[in-house]
Amino acid sequence: MDHGRSPDRGTRGGPTMRTVVRGGRIVTASQDYHADLLIEDGTIATIGRLDDVVADRVIDATGRLVLPGAVDPHTHLDAPLKGTITADDFESGTIAAAVGGTTTIIDFPLQQPGEDPRVSQEAWHDRARGKAVVDWSFHQIITDLPDEYLPALDSLVADGIPSFKLFMAYPGARMVDDGTILRAMRRAAENGGFTMMHAENGLAIQVLEQVARAKGILGPIANAISRPSPTEGEATARAYMLAELAGVPVYVVHMVAAEAVAAVRAARDRGVAAYAETCPHYLLLTEERLNEPDFGGAKYVMCPPLRSKEDQEALWRGLQNGDLQVVSTDHTPFRFADQKVMGKDDFAKIPNGVPGIEWRVGLLYHHGVRAGRLTLNRFVELISTNPAKLFGLYPRKGEIAIGSDADLLLFDPDREVLLTAEHQLTRCDYNPYEGWTIQGATDTVLLRGEVIVEGGRFVGHTGQGMFLPRGASMPVG
Repeated sequence: MDHGRSPDRGTRGGPTMRTVVRGGRIVTASQDYHADLLIEDGTIATIGRLDDVVADRVIDATGRLVLPGAVDPHTHLDAPLKGTITADDFESGTIAAAVGGTTTIIDFPLQQPGEDPRVSQEAWHDRARGKAVVDWSFHQIITDLPDEYLPALDSLVADGIPSFKLFMAYPGARMVDDGTILRAMRRAAENGGFTMMHAENGLAIQVLEQVARAKGILGPIANAISRPSPTEGEATARAYMLAELAGVPVYVVHMVAAEAVAAVRAARDRGVAAYAETCPHYLLLTEERLNEPDFGGAKYVMCPPLRSKEDQEALWRGLQNGDLQVVSTDHTPFRFADQKVMGKDDFAKIPNGVPGIEWRVGLLYHHGVRAGRLTLNRFVELISTNPAKLFGLYPRKGEIAIGSDADLLLFDPDREVLLTAEHQLTRCDYNPYEGWTIQGATDTVLLRGEVIVEGGRFVGHTGQGMFLPRGASMPVG
């Protein structure tokens, strides 16, 4: 497939642009040191003391952490769900991402039943092309996999779309059965694809939703009541067992339940290449939010649902000890005023998801690094290096090294930021962390050597992001 993507490297002709980033503290997943960086043609050319280097532009990084641009492998921009479309398209969503320090996203085209999955890839390219301000790639959601579509998976891998997401939830919509999951995994074993799973027991949840309705429980709290933690824990364990049968790695998205964390640990202990991500909202918010008055709990309806402080503690331990490898956003923004209220009379009709693309880096720094839960190196690993490795972008992305793209995040560890809907860039009309103050914020962001955020403000231009074909997944610890 020819997606009309921009050149893979550097400028579009003309003289070489030289930029020096001087005086910063460079932090990667494995290193922490002071040095200057020389950028040429969009990539990192030299690292060291560069006092005498002549450059077209010098960026003073004194007092800043210089990090590899963050990689968010789980976003939903311009995406259909429950009769509406997420509030952010590829322009507004990626501007919010950039200001939050993210320079690469991976989004999810949705296959329609009865349709070759490659059709949705073309549709999503049309959504992103000419709008995205950061670099972008795609996974592929599989909802229908008869034998005649299996070669399409091979074709997608060959075209740089090597990751596939399947759902164990949402019967009658996106859910596929265990046989379909195993067939997809076995095909991935042949073509080098990487399988992602939404792990909730959809049929059990369907019964529990009916029980909640029969009891007259129709408000947002039913989101948690009908999706208790065993529905996630059981499905997660089953996903890893199916991967074990197929002999392939598997990545469980948006993990929250302590039972699910135990399942990934058990799978890894028996030698399965088992991976998992969680999200800031699961680390920081609890199911009590679903009880907010005046239908306010609808803002926090998501799947899996928010859970307890005990589940949060299990997630933090999982991030610390390597059971969980990535913190993504699952950015799925719906406005409260005219979208979340669609489920006013039935919780199952509330569009599920929360915004997060703008605050992931700052929230994880404040509540992870500053709180003593994470080292700086582990922080970089979780937001940048591990997703780049797992999803076939490393070392082009997720690293500060000679030859890597000059995607850089200059982060001010001392600046305080008040989180509020009034000043956010996502088009969502509420902030899940309204009124919170965090310490540590994005100052300057470079995308392939071009400054797109300066002083915390977006200064780039629409459409400067490029499509990234990806390679094979790399194992991470």
